[in-house]
Amino acid sequence: MGKELQVAALKNGTAIDHIPTEELFKVVTLLQLQKLGNRITIGNNLKSNKMGVKGIIKVSDKFFREDEINRIALIAPNVNLNIIRDYEVIEKKKVTLPDEIIEIVRCNNPKCITNNEPMKTRFEVVDKERVVLQCHYCELKITKEEIELK
Repeated sequence: MGKELQVAALKNGTAIDHIPTEELFKVVTLLQLQKLGNRITIGNNLKSNKMGVKGIIKVSDKFFREDEINRIALIAPNVNLNIIRDYEVIEKKKVTLPDEIIEIVRCNNPKCITNNEPMKTRFEVVDKERVVLQCHYCELKITKEEIELK
């Protein structure tokens, strides 16, 4: 049996693979893909040997910056990133949570200085496995489920 292509091939760009299906549209929002003029192919509930089902996003002619990609790790920590040029995967990256998350997560403590002053939020990642963040300013800990994006 031939290899069937579930989503159109990409000449140049980025394929974000192995996205948990329930997180797919959060990834779209996080990367602000709705604002891009690029051709974007989104597949969801695709068969996956590793995951049962998965989501995939292919963005034509777009190569994401490190800080953009780190956003994904907050909600989908085991995503694969494939950088494609001339239909060939030239680089595979694992999305990894950085040690620090700056600006993209709101602190859930209403009394935190970041919710009362015009300043960037800053969180240390205290548990990369379970995704637990700690506010640098008020020391509140936030779990993956409690994360609210700015």
